[in-house]
Amino acid sequence: MKPLFVLLTMFGLLAGSTYFLDGSANFVFAGNGAMAAMLLFTGVAHFAFTKGMMQMLPDFLPAKKAWILATGVLEIAAAVGLLLPALRPVTAWLLIAFFVLILPGNIIAAQRHLNYQTGTLDGLGPRYLWFRIPLQLFFIAWTWYFALALPLYLAVFPQETYFIPYPLNYLFH
Repeated sequence: MKPLFVLLTMFGLLAGSTYFLDGSANFVFAGNGAMAAMLLFTGVAHFAFTKGMMQMLPDFLPAKKAWILATGVLEIAAAVGLLLPALRPVTAWLLIAFFVLILPGNIIAAQRHLNYQTGTLDGLGPRYLWFRIPLQLFFIAWTWYFALALPLYLAVFPQETYFIPYPLNYLFH
């Protein structure tokens, strides 16, 4: 999935860049910057693939085009909010709620075999959910960790320069 590729690639680039520029990786910046890049990518997709994405919405929902465009704008705004430390906590909580709220649209798309990029019904179908639901949980966990938990940890323990699970802490140290 392209958003996951954008997220992980940008995280690697940002963490590596801060390591080489500052002597230690800034994981708060890298994690939030990577999520911001992914949100810009997916937010712009709402404008590029509006017709297909409109088919992801429940039939009872009116003004489908307005909903798709509004959620695209919200994703772009969330990208900006994650990059601004003063807005990051509220943005993170709203983004977590957003990730939960859009999951039904992905379920509808899978049930309809929707290919949202083309607007046709030749998509992967329900097997897509075996990837999409864990991915959605991963995005939620990522947002919580890099926008809420890690900054709080570093505020409480300022002498620590990072807090990364064991296999990764040697990568940037």
